[in-house]
Amino acid sequence: MSPLVRAGELAGELASGAVTGRAPRVLDVRWRLDRPEGRIDYLEGHIPGAVFVDLERELAAPGRPEAGRHPLPAEADFRAAVRRWGIAAGDRVVVYDDNDAVPAARAWWLLRQYGVDVRVLDGGLRSWLRHGLRLERGDVSVRPSRWEGAPPRTDAVASIDDAALAPQVGVLVDVRAPQHYRGAVPGLDPAAGHIPGAINLPTVTHISPEGLLRRGEAIGAQLAHLGIGPDDEVVLYDGSGIASMHSALAFTLAGYRPRVFVGSWSQWARSEGRPVAVGPSPAGTIVAAY
Repeated sequence: MSPLVRAGELAGELASGAVTGRAPRVLDVRWRLDRPEGRIDYLEGHIPGAVFVDLERELAAPGRPEAGRHPLPAEADFRAAVRRWGIAAGDRVVVYDDNDAVPAARAWWLLRQYGVDVRVLDGGLRSWLRHGLRLERGDVSVRPSRWEGAPPRTDAVASIDDAALAPQVGVLVDVRAPQHYRGAVPGLDPAAGHIPGAINLPTVTHISPEGLLRRGEAIGAQLAHLGIGPDDEVVLYDGSGIASMHSALAFTLAGYRPRVFVGSWSQWARSEGRPVAVGPSPAGTIVAAY
């Protein structure tokens, strides 16, 4: 099954579900670096029935230097959050945002690890509005569920040591913008550059001009052109573990099974003894070892 759902399809599922009582649960995951508090926009207008999800507090644990800025939430905390959202066993879930599905992909990736049937609204809120579909204002209150979920998978997570070895045993992909990969601009971390051996494939390359994810065939063709095959061991990373999950969504759409180094650059750049490469090539020039 595709990890995506189009706006018209979701509207139809919500309408039929209102009759059958089997409508998908919808989660609003609005968040961006310049506007991390998405609840304000959510209250102004959201897809009917959507429950707000706080990325910083519910999809991540508090950042720590040794774990990066957006570590995975503790299992007990995430289970409690899913129950607050009203998700029950067997529910179908759709997640969306207004930022090219980047924060929504974080929710998709996490819920998937616990066996939830979850899809991402392709094009997000913008696509919903382009289809002329209505919004509702205010907060949505739901009854907490008793959801348990499956034991979380671990095969989709890569450690910092896995990331270090990835260029030797498979492919390491840095999904940040080229200027950050090259170390040409300072960021939020104490070092600028990339993990030696990583290739650069920004996650924005998977987004069409219409704000939709490119077709799986097109994504697969691009990966093949870069020499990345569906059977390769692929590890993805970004600045702090948000955008890499969007790339994981794109790779999954193309039939790949990547792992995500969740600590990403924010962990690597603060870890003692880790080399830093700068420049446009994977090997780059080693400028420091922290």
